[in-house]
Amino acid sequence: MAESAQPLLDAFIDVYMNSLKYLDEFVSEPAKEFHLSFEQYLILREITKHRNVTLMDIASQRQVTRSAISRQIKVLLRQGYLRQQPDENDRRRLYLLATPAGIEAERVIRQRISRRFQGWVDVYGEDRAREILKFIQDFSQVTRLKK
Repeated sequence: MAESAQPLLDAFIDVYMNSLKYLDEFVSEPAKEFHLSFEQYLILREITKHRNVTLMDIASQRQVTRSAISRQIKVLLRQGYLRQQPDENDRRRLYLLATPAGIEAERVIRQRISRRFQGWVDVYGEDRAREILKFIQDFSQVTRLKK
């Protein structure tokens, strides 16, 4: 690495240590009262928005393994936010359905996330928020291409 790039690297490390590593906590906080991670909330959200969702649907959409999603769904089932219903034509196929408690948890968490996001937009402005989003999207795309 060129010596002139060292201050830039140091600045990136400083931003990570003092900001980015806390982003997950910032995003996850609205779901904590319901003992859910942000990933678990996103799964619950998907199930409340769509009908006839299966574990494999979620795994395919997120491009992760079935076992990774299964672990998250087990928590949602155990906490009473989801239930499973067999397909009438193929009893081996299980649909995931939100329970009344799951529907309410998703609604409350969604409202909290919306307020938190709006606060972020209020601070930075919509144009700056779009610039930040575009940078993150570009960064993600370049990172995926290099894998």
